[in-house]
Amino acid sequence: MFLDNRQAAIDGLLEALADSLDYFQDNAARLPGHLREQFGPVFEERREEVRKLQQLARRHMKLLPRDADVERDDYLWLWSRLKSFVGNDVQVLIRELLEQERVLMQALSNAFTHPLPEDMEAVMEQLWRNCRQMIQLLYRHQSRHQKRR
Repeated sequence: MFLDNRQAAIDGLLEALADSLDYFQDNAARLPGHLREQFGPVFEERREEVRKLQQLARRHMKLLPRDADVERDDYLWLWSRLKSFVGNDVQVLIRELLEQERVLMQALSNAFTHPLPEDMEAVMEQLWRNCRQMIQLLYRHQSRHQKRR
């Protein structure tokens, strides 16, 4: 089945959201405890909103969930670990989490260019706020780290 542009935008958003959740889960152990405590609730909220969006996408657009790209996840994890050998592990991870959030914001923006059911837009607006919250936390941590130098 071919997807129309609206379905493709939502499918891309769902994929970006799943990638961000997987990436955090795979790398949470690399974060210091205080950052896990700050970031964890944001990702838990995101996980719940993603479930809602998946259900709505299934109902309104007949989109079925896809399996995660395990090879891609493994590659990203390995690449991140390799970069950590030449730089500060936590700072490498923070930069990568920021990049994940940028990808999410782009996917959300793309999806918002299409007409969507109100209940889907409400969930996406919550995901937008969640993403903004995560970006603020990440930048706050970065600025504290830079002041210590």
